[in-house]
Amino acid sequence: MKPPAGGRVRAVILLSGGLDSTLAARMMADQGIDLFALHFTSPFCTCRRPGEGASGKAPGPGCHSQAQIVSGRMGIPIRTVSKGKEYLGLVRSPRHGRGSAMNPCIDCRIFTLRKAKEYMEEIGAKFLVTGEVVGQRPMSQRVDALRVIEKHSGCAGLVLRPLSARHLEPTIPEREGWVDREKLLDIVGRSRKEQIRLAEDWSIGDYPCPAGGCLLTDKTFSVKVRDLLDHCPSPDMADLHLLKVGRHFRMPDGRKVIVGRDEAENRKLEALGRGKLRVYIAEGFSGPSIGVNGTGGETPADLLSRFFTRYSKPGTQPPFRVREVDGATERELFLPADPDFSEVERALLR
Repeated sequence: MKPPAGGRVRAVILLSGGLDSTLAARMMADQGIDLFALHFTSPFCTCRRPGEGASGKAPGPGCHSQAQIVSGRMGIPIRTVSKGKEYLGLVRSPRHGRGSAMNPCIDCRIFTLRKAKEYMEEIGAKFLVTGEVVGQRPMSQRVDALRVIEKHSGCAGLVLRPLSARHLEPTIPEREGWVDREKLLDIVGRSRKEQIRLAEDWSIGDYPCPAGGCLLTDKTFSVKVRDLLDHCPSPDMADLHLLKVGRHFRMPDGRKVIVGRDEAENRKLEALGRGKLRVYIAEGFSGPSIGVNGTGGETPADLLSRFFTRYSKPGTQPPFRVREVDGATERELFLPADPDFSEVERALLR
């Protein structure tokens, strides 16, 4: 059926702030759809937040900031949803399996569509819109995977993918005439040449990256995720953010050790570890900040000596003057050199 006289059909768009979802939003706005954006944040997103640029480079805009920019420019109301403990549960035990690393892509997409459908029903919207492209992601954007995701999220027929719509069966909004199928596209595959061309034609610039990314697809990072889930029954958001800071070690006695790699990581480790880790900070010499947790009690001085010997600036003369911060308690330590790195090297996660 056609939209009611004097009214416009509402739809919820899953807006990442990347190129594909921005183009999908523009296409729907051009067809007169009244859009409401839903943006998901994740501790595993690869897009940098403000102030988190790589060393020597300007800070990245970050997915959240870019989604806010896109919604503001297009006049689209936006709601942000954080993937928290509920999401972490599916990372731990995904019903539909994982990709080549710790990525539960199908379960993740089911999770986001369920949340989007709840929002759709809350505001009286008629359907959902995404920037997905058939074949772009090997696990979750195959045609068969899209159908599984729609079925288990309760969204069968409700998800319009404007960039690939003409490669798929017509959805409810197309069949009902709310959207003109002839104005939709049939993009397929991983190349983004067509999306980039459209962005140029429509004067859409400064998107953060053609496609977002997830650290759970990274095999190296996934080692740290699996280790955390194996040793911590109820990790919180600080635990997840700590995974992105420093070198990680799991010692034979079960202790977790995190070693900052530069000044910025030292400061992040100190901030995120406050009240969670016992943090050791180099005083008066160029060395790392080191966070330790695990079995409780005193951290052996010889263990700390090995880490400070291994990761301090070459030529640093011992003893190492170190400040220990344990919650609200601080004390000063002087550690000797210890060149036996074998235990350290065997315990390295990544």
